[in-house]
Amino acid sequence: MTNTLLEASPQPCVPTHSEAAPKQINLLRWSAPFSWLKFAWRDIATHPLTSLFYGLPFWCMALVLDAVFEFEPEYAMMAVSVCLLLGPFAAMGLYDSSRRREQGLTSDFMGSLTCWRQHLRSMGMLAGVLLVLALLWGRASLVVTALFFNTIMPSDFDVMEAALNADNWEFVIAYAVVGGAFAALVFSLAVLSVPMILDRDTDAITAAVTSMEVVGKNGAAMLLWAALIALLAGISVLLPMAVGLAIVGPLLGHASWHAYRDSVRWPVNVRPLKHCVIDSHSNSNERNL
Repeated sequence: MTNTLLEASPQPCVPTHSEAAPKQINLLRWSAPFSWLKFAWRDIATHPLTSLFYGLPFWCMALVLDAVFEFEPEYAMMAVSVCLLLGPFAAMGLYDSSRRREQGLTSDFMGSLTCWRQHLRSMGMLAGVLLVLALLWGRASLVVTALFFNTIMPSDFDVMEAALNADNWEFVIAYAVVGGAFAALVFSLAVLSVPMILDRDTDAITAAVTSMEVVGKNGAAMLLWAALIALLAGISVLLPMAVGLAIVGPLLGHASWHAYRDSVRWPVNVRPLKHCVIDSHSNSNERNL
């Protein structure tokens, strides 16, 4: 009787494997980012309206940056950092669209709007870490401006004139070094972490560490990818009212999904751990896939 009760009673859920499923970091060719852009363009051509819809947030970010740069230029670097942090989250619908197309599934626009809900905890933790970095970046920007800027604060009309002023060379160098360091850190943490969380439902720490591992092992490809992001975004904002970002934003979003898929390989039989289901007859733990 006692043995029967023990067998029927709930057993503690002890996963047989770590939630961080085994993975392999692929070595990429330096030219890999060009193929990501090619696949991204195909995604846009397949679902143009969905892609353009998700391009609107990127266009709005450009308008906000323009306003900050004109009226409060000392906060420009912090505004840029916030936009860089928001970018991967704003592109989640694009990741979902590319994932569904890759798997041969039909497009689900409404599902792409809520694809983040199942990963809220991990996304929230990652957003919190990146927000702290944004605040530190903003503080560092103000400190550098206060210490090294020796002329009147520029607007968007005379910023190049102010930067080329001989009195501000120390400011330009310090601003570039500090901003570059924060940009490199944010890029390393976020370039693949959000697509990975969406795909594998991993925790934020695992996703961020994996993203940094990919950057560390594929320095040439990731440096080119960062340069292409900056170049395409820079060109797009040169168009009237920065409307180019409405297309470049989705292009980079779709390409980021393909960057993740090209960089990280998972065993075919491994799936993310959702929760354990206890089989009282076999008294063993199973994954609910």
